[in-house]
Amino acid sequence: MRPAYNLKSPKRPVNLSLNEDLIAKVREVTNNLSEVVESLLADFVTKEKERREAHAQALQEAVNDWNAFGEKHGSCADEHSTL
Repeated sequence: MRPAYNLKSPKRPVNLSLNEDLIAKVREVTNNLSEVVESLLADFVTKEKERREAHAQALQEAVNDWNAFGEKHGSCADEHSTL
């Protein structure tokens, strides 16, 4: 599977505000907080892109269904229009 980002891109420091207790618990299981956060963010980006693509596809399918209904049955407003 292709990574969600360029793995060779340079790293840069960022500031995060995280719960102290959570950080203490994370430090009990890993010494590399940066790697853990980077991995979690990469997973988030991948899942969010998939969610957005699925949402866009669902919207497109609804538009297609509505257009097909309109072509078959006409507009619901046609019988009420004075134009």
